[in-house]
Amino acid sequence: MPSIYEPCGLNQIYSLKYGTLPIVRATGGLDDTVEQYDEAGGTGTGFKFWDASAAAVYYTVGWAVSTYYDRPQHIARMIRTAMSRDYSWQRSAEAYVELYQRAMDNKAAL
Repeated sequence: MPSIYEPCGLNQIYSLKYGTLPIVRATGGLDDTVEQYDEAGGTGTGFKFWDASAAAVYYTVGWAVSTYYDRPQHIARMIRTAMSRDYSWQRSAEAYVELYQRAMDNKAAL
């Protein structure tokens, strides 16, 4: 997803839930929801690039393809991780409640 600007895309979340590891430009919601692949640990949920250029897309697609062939165990782990993540509104709402509760607790301490 070679977006210049992406405030809150959904396509990467669909990809993650269905086990298709996204290749995204690290911007906005894409950067927030896709965890960069870490070669050392074999963790992450996709592949990111930072430059808005054809060369960056080309390099990152090549990196993803070589990882698919050279490190299939990493790809399998990433797919399991991506598919198991909870992107529901329930989770988001609970996180906001927790954040607001901490803010109220800190205000009481002042």
